[in-house]
Amino acid sequence: MDAKEQQRALAMIAKQVAGCRACALYQGTTNPVPGEGNASAEIMFIGEGPGFYEDRQGRPFVGASGKFLDELLASVGLDRRQVFITNVVKHRPPNNRDPQPDEIAACKPYLDAQVEAIAPKVIVTLGRHSMQRYFPGEAIGRVHGQPRRKDGVIVVPMYHPAAALHQQTLRRVIEADFARLPEFLAKTLNGAAPARTEVPEQLRRAANPAQAAVDAAAGETKHQDAQQMRLL
Repeated sequence: MDAKEQQRALAMIAKQVAGCRACALYQGTTNPVPGEGNASAEIMFIGEGPGFYEDRQGRPFVGASGKFLDELLASVGLDRRQVFITNVVKHRPPNNRDPQPDEIAACKPYLDAQVEAIAPKVIVTLGRHSMQRYFPGEAIGRVHGQPRRKDGVIVVPMYHPAAALHQQTLRRVIEADFARLPEFLAKTLNGAAPARTEVPEQLRRAANPAQAAVDAAAGETKHQDAQQMRLL
């Protein structure tokens, strides 16, 4: 599927989401939030569900947690134009509550179709509900920041950026996990991607400085690094 076909596929999915009545989440919402970004993105971020501002604008991650996500992306040399961002549910749950299993199941065909259309090399899950899509029964506190291969794709589970807004100590954890992302991406894409795919230049530049900074701050060892990379 070429870039134009990918764009058409995502536009069709967005249109289907707008008319979806498979669960009750659409009731009382202002806009569907199918997702946005690069249709040919190497990296796809999957969050949990739209919030108040996302519902108003029809875009993912535009509130306070979105601002933090933008900062995290910038910290590793990325921005929204280079990645694709979506959620496991495409309409805002009432009062920003957690999405329910039946709602996640109702939205699953749309997310499946997005993943198929984009064919990312790396998927970053943001929060426990998106993590459960790939690692059911796992605890995010145990696996966050550890890349794992799942169905031919590298999946990196991470805390949701909103967690840092409610628990300040998690901010440093999330920043440290993100800082390691360039190294994981560089090693993964250089070793596993088809010949037509290249590691983005900004990730190559960011990889070593980011790793050094995190190792210095967190006191991590080369042995721990090797253990994590064996999960790939």
